[in-house]
Amino acid sequence: MLLEIKDLHVKYGNVEVLHGINLYVDEGEIVTILGANGAGKSTTLLSISGLVNPSQGEILFEGRALHKMPAHQVVQARISQSPEGRRVFSTLTVQENINLGAFTIKDKGKIARTRAWIYELFPRLEERKHQLAGTLSGGEQQMLAIGRALMSDPKVLLLDEPSLGLAPLLVKAIFQTIQQINSTGVTVVLVEQNAKAALRLAHRGYVLEVGNIILSGKSSELLSNPEVLDAYLGGS
Repeated sequence: MLLEIKDLHVKYGNVEVLHGINLYVDEGEIVTILGANGAGKSTTLLSISGLVNPSQGEILFEGRALHKMPAHQVVQARISQSPEGRRVFSTLTVQENINLGAFTIKDKGKIARTRAWIYELFPRLEERKHQLAGTLSGGEQQMLAIGRALMSDPKVLLLDEPSLGLAPLLVKAIFQTIQQINSTGVTVVLVEQNAKAALRLAHRGYVLEVGNIILSGKSSELLSNPEVLDAYLGGS
């Protein structure tokens, strides 16, 4: 087991938003976390990243206690996140944004090789590498956010709503690239509102409802589950 969350509780002030969730991710998997707005999906990822401190419970990565590490050490441990809303640095160029993702890497050769691989994954970024990130389309900014997260050579890539606000054709392209990234050995944890696309891509899934996991299983099981169909797949 690569990543494990045990009895995770998270509070914002006096309000508890995660009520003791348990989940695990095996090496090489794509695991998706589904749920409506406010279910606690992003909070789960922020807890893994060290950006939110749990009030109770454990997050273990390769047996190490992630919940006791500051966020920069989590990146050094080889977990990186592409945040919801992309959050690119709009006044920096595409290449400057990408280079920022390598702040934990000291080997210049490795940085150059990883950057070349990202440009292979996303040729559009190479075409626009001297352009300011703020002038990119939403889809290009999403590619940039994922590329920047990959620069730290993660074992686990956390993706928060990568399809948000994108046209269906772009969503398909982004999801194909996620599959490509996973095929190189990167484990992926995917938070996504587009449940059907996420379950078609992922190996397993968890369904969160107001801070509790109410369902989990193989993606094929969740895709055919009547509760999931009605709540997240429009009954189709």
